Amino acid sequence: MKDKIRLHGFNNLTSSLSFNIYDICYAKTEQQREEYIDYIDELYNAERLTQILKDVTNIIGAHVLNISRQDYDPHGASVTILIAEHELTDSAAEAGNEVGPGPLPETVVAHLDKSHVTVHTYPESHPDNGISTFRLDIDVSTCGMISPLKALNYLIHSFDSDIVTMDYRVRGFTRDESGRKLFIDHGITSIQDYLSEDTKEAYQMIDVNVYQENMFHTKMLLKDFSLDNYLFGIDKNKLTFEEASDIEARLRKEMLEIFYSRNMG
Repeated sequence: MKDKIRLHGFNNLTSSLSFNIYDICYAKTEQQREEYIDYIDELYNAERLTQILKDVTNIIGAHVLNISRQDYDPHGASVTILIAEHELTDSAAEAGNEVGPGPLPETVVAHLDKSHVTVHTYPESHPDNGISTFRLDIDVSTCGMISPLKALNYLIHSFDSDIVTMDYRVRGFTRDESGRKLFIDHGITSIQDYLSEDTKEAYQMIDVNVYQENMFHTKMLLKDFSLDNYLFGIDKNKLTFEEASDIEARLRKEMLEIFYSRNMG
């Protein structure tokens, strides 16, 4: 094991991990679209999101100081949690300082004295072509010994994630015992380094990294596409071949435009 860096005082580096998670579906009629949004609102209400963020807080080795949450009218939810580090034993602290893949899972805001985790939901539909897109934003910001990267796998597997965009950045600086500035306190070449193998196999991924600024960006697009998984209130067996092909083309176009961040003709 690599020797632990000995610091002068508190670790002032701030590590921030931001997610955008998208769920895409096809809902043909206005009623089906409304039912899809109602379904999403119920599935990802503030109470459930709060529990997910509490789990994240536990995974990264922190404890909750304060929680603020809200279900919005007509749609959406937010949660914010302020968090603080646990007091750790020497052995636990050493383990907690290792930045590595976190566990898999079998709008609320939480407030921490050094860190916070937040989530916001954005249900949306496109009435022209039947496409409905649900977006969920998550931010995990920490400093000290706890790392947001440990929450990666849990968060990805906690939601129906067709597309995921992630940004990780380390800001500020701390000092070692000699007074030398450290602008990052762990090795990283890509966010992909901290993803589980099953996640890597399930998604197509691209990186845009700015190493000299300690900024890392990864986009993920689910490889498996089964039309049954994207129809809401519609029986695939009742669609004609032409109808099914047209719907699939619309869904794939929506997903690729989000993945590549540009409109396609």
